[in-house]
Amino acid sequence: MLDLKFIREHAGAVARAIEVKRVNLDLDELLRLDRDLLALKQRVEAMQTERNANAKLVPRATPEERGALIQKGKDLGEELKALEPALRAHEEQLRQLLLRVPNIPHDTVPVGADDSENVELRREGTPREFDFSPLDHVELLERQGWSDPERVARVSGSRSYLLKGEAALLEMAVLMFALDFLAGRGLTPLSTTALVRSETLMASGHFPGGEDQVYKIEGDDLMLAGTAEVPVNSLYAGEQLAGETLPLAFAAISAAFRSEAGSAGRDVRGLIRVHEFRKVEQYVVTRADEAEALKWFAAILGNAEAILAALELPYRVVQNCTGDMGVGKVLMYDLEAWVPSEQKYRETHSCSYLGDWQARRTGLRYRGEDGKLQFAHTLNNTGIATPRILVPLLENHQQADGTIRVPAALQAYLGGRTVLGTPVRGPADAGA
Repeated sequence: MLDLKFIREHAGAVARAIEVKRVNLDLDELLRLDRDLLALKQRVEAMQTERNANAKLVPRATPEERGALIQKGKDLGEELKALEPALRAHEEQLRQLLLRVPNIPHDTVPVGADDSENVELRREGTPREFDFSPLDHVELLERQGWSDPERVARVSGSRSYLLKGEAALLEMAVLMFALDFLAGRGLTPLSTTALVRSETLMASGHFPGGEDQVYKIEGDDLMLAGTAEVPVNSLYAGEQLAGETLPLAFAAISAAFRSEAGSAGRDVRGLIRVHEFRKVEQYVVTRADEAEALKWFAAILGNAEAILAALELPYRVVQNCTGDMGVGKVLMYDLEAWVPSEQKYRETHSCSYLGDWQARRTGLRYRGEDGKLQFAHTLNNTGIATPRILVPLLENHQQADGTIRVPAALQAYLGGRTVLGTPVRGPADAGA
């Protein structure tokens, strides 16, 4: 959330953020509720002051005066008690509205309605020109006997996946490579749970608004997070960190779950959009210094780009427009890898800077050099997510006989293998 004082003093900027991020929020209602609550608090404080002053008069009052003073104190107490529900209700209504206030986008963010108006910044690598008819990732998995979609669908329903044999080893190799790579760049590895309490999703900014994307554990206040960002963001909730402990930078691996509500009919075939997946997430807590935070933004973006480069995948860098960046984001870039079967780039990484928006929700503060407490700034970016990354990986590195060439960066994680699979088609098939 944003600081309420900031909202009052910069109502125009907040209203603009609401507009360009297409958030369903009435700022005038919020400001009116804020004024009403302030007036109600002033009334309560005035009555408390009056009651305290009245109580001090009682010991010095004459017997004739004392009864009236005591009764006045009782009356004031009853009035204050009667105001408590209204005060609590106003506070909760204001809190719910504050949770929906979007962060102010960075000056460089393009204004747009949705992902169709994101801006391509640059391309890295050259999409491969095949001298045979390439297969898509589903066909590659099927021909090698590396998947069993029908059986896993009977077990887990639609949008589930199962990898067999060398494909399962490839998935683990990619995850371990990313974790090792990020540890080598100074991030602390974490293995964390996907089970979280509802308040952690509120703290990360996924609630309110993203409830339909989250699986709930019936009978418990527990839910399944869609990214390790959620639990890691709350690890230090409510704490006051020493300034010298910052920055904190993590590479957190966890299972991840998303209901994919609203995606009916989209990407139902293969590994693009599944309910359960595995992910290594970069997460950074830094001081309340935008210049320092933007250096970290460049660093974690660079980490993700280096991972894609090591996997020998062509990709592009895209700046997300206001309508596609989420309410809490100040700045957001996507990385999209080339998918030959679709002849287009597909998002594999999202890099985000959120200012102090999450830290205010989480209550995460640190004591600066001046001794004052400040809310920290947070950033996050995908390290790697499987099985989605296997789509461009399999398709870009397929060979004419249906085997898969292993990028050099992964070979040590696969027992030195340079090729996965067995030949499943000859020259006649390859040219078909």
